[in-house]
Amino acid sequence: MTTPFPFTAVVGQDDLRLALLLNAVSPSVGGVLVRGEKGTAKSTAVRALTTLLPEVSVVPGCRFSCDPASPDPGCPDGPHEGAGGGASRPARMVELPVGASEDRLVGALDIERALAEGVKAFEPGLLAAAHRGILYVDEVNLLHDHLVDLLLDAAAMGASYVEREGVSVRHAARFLLVGTMNPEEGELRPQLLDRFGLTVEVSASREPDQRVEVVRRRLAYDDDPAGFAARWADEEAAVRQRIVAARELLPSVRLGDGALRQIAATCAAFEVDGMRADIVMARTATALAAWAGRTEVLAEDVRQAALLALPHRRRRNPFDAPGLDEDKLDETLEESSGDDGPDPDGDGGGPGGGGGQPGPDEGPAGDGAGAQPEGGEGEPAPAGAGEQSPAPAAEPFRTKVLSVPGIGEGAAGRRSRARTEHGRTTGARRPQGTLTKLHLAATVRAAAPHQRARGRSGRGLVVRRDDLRQATREGREGNLVLFVVDASGSMAARQRMGAVKGAVLSLLLDAYQRRDKVGLVTFRGSAADVALPPTSSVDAAAARLESLPTGGRTPLAAGLLKAHDVLRVERLRDPARRALVVVVTDGRATGGPEPVALASRAARLFAAESVASVVVDCESGPVRLGLAGRLAGELGGTAVTLDELRADSIAGLVKDVQRRAA
Repeated sequence: MTTPFPFTAVVGQDDLRLALLLNAVSPSVGGVLVRGEKGTAKSTAVRALTTLLPEVSVVPGCRFSCDPASPDPGCPDGPHEGAGGGASRPARMVELPVGASEDRLVGALDIERALAEGVKAFEPGLLAAAHRGILYVDEVNLLHDHLVDLLLDAAAMGASYVEREGVSVRHAARFLLVGTMNPEEGELRPQLLDRFGLTVEVSASREPDQRVEVVRRRLAYDDDPAGFAARWADEEAAVRQRIVAARELLPSVRLGDGALRQIAATCAAFEVDGMRADIVMARTATALAAWAGRTEVLAEDVRQAALLALPHRRRRNPFDAPGLDEDKLDETLEESSGDDGPDPDGDGGGPGGGGGQPGPDEGPAGDGAGAQPEGGEGEPAPAGAGEQSPAPAAEPFRTKVLSVPGIGEGAAGRRSRARTEHGRTTGARRPQGTLTKLHLAATVRAAAPHQRARGRSGRGLVVRRDDLRQATREGREGNLVLFVVDASGSMAARQRMGAVKGAVLSLLLDAYQRRDKVGLVTFRGSAADVALPPTSSVDAAAARLESLPTGGRTPLAAGLLKAHDVLRVERLRDPARRALVVVVTDGRATGGPEPVALASRAARLFAAESVASVVVDCESGPVRLGLAGRLAGELGGTAVTLDELRADSIAGLVKDVQRRAA
């Protein structure tokens, strides 16, 4: 077994180390989400934490790690009354792979014993193994939705419930949830974000001396893991003792009314949803005081708790950058401190969060939501004019559901119909290759007529390979939504580009919610560019869209050919994922020789390969040429206007007709 990298040998990452240690002191803080670029020792630090956790006492032989001092009365391996003394073992860190099955996470019926012995037996999953330990999810943002839902339920209730295939089991599942992710690969659903007590942003140091020390320690560990760990053993022991001391001190820490008022005012000032943030901040501030060896929570503890507990709860939509304005935080804490006397209007965070300085974000690291207005948005330019400043996007809206026709077999998502391993069972078939999801009833029906001929005696069912049946299920898949956006001068006329960007931003938000991959191809002037290769990060697509300049001619054919090439490469990487091409244009083709004929030939390539496509018609004004509709016909897809793209457009049309009839 490989010697774990010592926690105290991790260079830098002070916030990450502190967040992990606070959860070790007080598991009720609620876990840690570690966000950061690749290669920043996220996983190394999390795995190293396990060696610092105190040992746990368990009932011997219990697969669910019951505490002998207070065993779970509903434990499937119980009852444990009179079990005597427990056995001690190190705290576990259980890793949940991104591609894990539902059965692997929550457990399932032991099929082998059910068929061989005719008994119902439950095989525990990873949630049972993680009880009273750490559940670690690397690349948590790539976790399938059905696993996220199960994880949320277990984290919220402290128990796992399994109801399937004639088995009904409930067992305790209280664990420290730690996840790591690279935001470039996609964001987390808000529900899962809120379940993490704390969040930490990590990045590689830009200081040469610190980078040198990182490399030096890593090479030393690779050369002699055991010797390297021995050199850090004393510091590890000191941190372990400090954790034990902080745990013992924790019940004595006093969270006064003044600190509580600061916590409430801070959460109100930053407009976080719900009350979980207040509770997490209170627990974190208490753990900080215990870690510092104090029995009183101070303002500095509240401030540090806010920096760890609030940034990920401020996101109002997927395109908001997580973070906290520290000047506003200091102002709120100062206004809400005062004395501990009565304060009938004590919403100290109100003035700081309301009207004082909420204006545009400052500096290059601002949110960017209001940072674009500059730059000549007032002068419309004729088609073919030079490059213009990026236009700000209009307000996003809820879009109609665009889907790929037919039934696919891609990764689980929420857009198009697909045969998946999750979802409702629609039937059974003979397995083609490895059996992955047994249809128990169909298997029993297939084997039942042959029991006498096979000489069955006893309770066990005699089953042969030919009897096995694979369950077929239908759910939803995520698609590759490839945006092909016209950024030519004609799109800038009459200030259309702001509306176009708002529409694409709305479709990106829809893609985020439906767990799609997205890509962005733009065309203008004389060529097309892949502004964003296919990725799971809609944030990256939104950022590229926001800075998209316009101007020049309309090389429609170049844009379509570039998109076709992107799809060809992506099919090699992910052949099961079906594509939906969204062309955003007014349909004009003016760039290159014979632009119209060349664009028609490029469009027919998509139709020949049956690629699902939608053309968002951006043409406006009293005179319309209908070029986008013609393009949609050549693509073999459909055309919708910007107004028709809105989810409420049909309902509004019906109401208008009813109003006129009345």
